[in-house]
Amino acid sequence: MTKQKNEELKKVRKEKNEELKKVRKELKQIITDKDKMLKKVMKEKKEELEKGFRDLSGEGSVIGVKRMGEVDEKPFLKVCEQRFNGENVGLQHAMLCSEWQKNINDSAWYPFKLVVTGEKIKEVVDDEDEKLKKMSEEWGEDVKNAVTTALEELNDFNPSGRYSVPALWNFEHGRKATLSEGIAHMTQQIKNLKRQRT
Repeated sequence: MTKQKNEELKKVRKEKNEELKKVRKELKQIITDKDKMLKKVMKEKKEELEKGFRDLSGEGSVIGVKRMGEVDEKPFLKVCEQRFNGENVGLQHAMLCSEWQKNINDSAWYPFKLVVTGEKIKEVVDDEDEKLKKMSEEWGEDVKNAVTTALEELNDFNPSGRYSVPALWNFEHGRKATLSEGIAHMTQQIKNLKRQRT
């Protein structure tokens, strides 16, 4: 009798364990689906916020949209002002920026190297790249740094493609802005606009 009860208990326990595994699997799937849905909604809201910032943000804004992988034109303008005069400054500046943005977007050019730090492997811009070295010699370190920064941004924000992408940016701290910072700044901008109208 006891042996039969033990067998029945084992059978019941096995069935309950199977049910528990099934419930765990279903819960895990529900959590995964909800997580995917939440990430999709957050991405949509972030894109909506970025779109709003393009309309509301002005020069000197703390939070705004930055095109990651787009070359900073200021160092190019500075070097062109030193080398050229008159109308040539604007023309040379535009041509130089355009040329280097084209180089940055060219997927055939890959000026990166792998660096091991501790247990992590990281891709960094290779300062020994011939094109970068030549550009640095010809146009100076500031221009090279602007190109290097754009390359690093592309590698971080859009590693699968070589084109610039918008990102919500905290210009005051020089980093990607959080969604909370973006919402708080947008709310403040709207309040300021309302005050100006009254």
